[in-house]
Amino acid sequence: MRVHKNLIGIALATTAMSLSLAGGAFANDDLQGLISDSKNWAIPTGDYANTRYSKLKQITKDNVKKLQVAWTFSTGVLRGHEGGPLVIGDVMYVHAPYPNTVYALDLNNDGKILWKYEPRQDPNVIPIMCCDTVNRGVAYGDGKIFLYQADTTLVALDAKTGKVEWSVKNGEAQDGSKGESGTSAPMVVKDKVIVGISGAEFGVRGFLTAYNIKDGKQVWRAWSTGSDKDTLIDPEKTTELGKPVGPDSGTNTWEGEQWKIGGGTTWGWYSYDPKLNLIYYGTGNPSTWNPNQRPGDNKWSMAIMARDADTGMAKWLYQMTPHDEWDYDGVNEMILADGIKIDGKDRDVLVHFDRNGFAYTMDRATGELLVAKKYDPAVNWATEVDMDKS
Repeated sequence: MRVHKNLIGIALATTAMSLSLAGGAFANDDLQGLISDSKNWAIPTGDYANTRYSKLKQITKDNVKKLQVAWTFSTGVLRGHEGGPLVIGDVMYVHAPYPNTVYALDLNNDGKILWKYEPRQDPNVIPIMCCDTVNRGVAYGDGKIFLYQADTTLVALDAKTGKVEWSVKNGEAQDGSKGESGTSAPMVVKDKVIVGISGAEFGVRGFLTAYNIKDGKQVWRAWSTGSDKDTLIDPEKTTELGKPVGPDSGTNTWEGEQWKIGGGTTWGWYSYDPKLNLIYYGTGNPSTWNPNQRPGDNKWSMAIMARDADTGMAKWLYQMTPHDEWDYDGVNEMILADGIKIDGKDRDVLVHFDRNGFAYTMDRATGELLVAKKYDPAVNWATEVDMDKS
């Protein structure tokens, strides 16, 4: 059986779903062209809609049993590996857990190493990483491979040579002393690289940051908790369930200054709708873990956020688990699906299966909650989501 050399898309794909990537013009036409060609796997989740689905058809349920190993490659690291490689043309880019080595492999030559990048990091970051020393993938754009290191350094590598083009410190400290770590995969949107932060269990206050793809200069940063200025929330224009969130929504459901160590970190996966120019992501558990120390809803932890890709301003927000007491996190994929029929109408929606046991379907332009149902009947922290009062 002849098998195409770039079948990494198949290897990474999950169950096929009738989801489609939203159309629209991109400033980064090169990356969009690579994403649209299924012979590549140019973004960690396969596409901006987070479907993780490949359209390649050469491997089927009938012939998959004939697959055989052609070659293997070891990263040399025996810790947890999360996130798959990228494939750009005839090159596969493989990443490792800490120390976050990146390899470029020649697919025309049995995985021969074209270049290797191994960063030097302070090993004191290892004990504060949770859970395990994982890294969820590299990103590609503008001829660069973007690596988000455990010590929160974002590095841009020349995709052909592995040479460092620029690097920037995303966290406050690179030695783990502030509890911050970098575990998420970056996402390239237009002329920006988007990265989050990990460490809510150590009182890290979550944020999402956009850097310029050319030189690494910070374009915007949106905190999960704090003032309207810090959270990039317009109290009159930013909505939750169609209503303005009002002033100080990032502080007024916290007691005192607990919001300063409020968690809501952003270490999951990000999606993007080019027609609306909105980035979607979830925030993690509130901090501290002891819920008695943080009375209130603890916004905007455990929330879905929709932000303008150019400015970071919040269009709409929705908190799934107010005053989370169970460390559910809300960072799982925001899957974008087009033309889903709801109440007789075709809707372009965001679908999110949360760790709290509920699945949410929302209008991704307005944040209207369309469906919220348990996908696990054993869930007992809540009986249902009251659609009339939520």
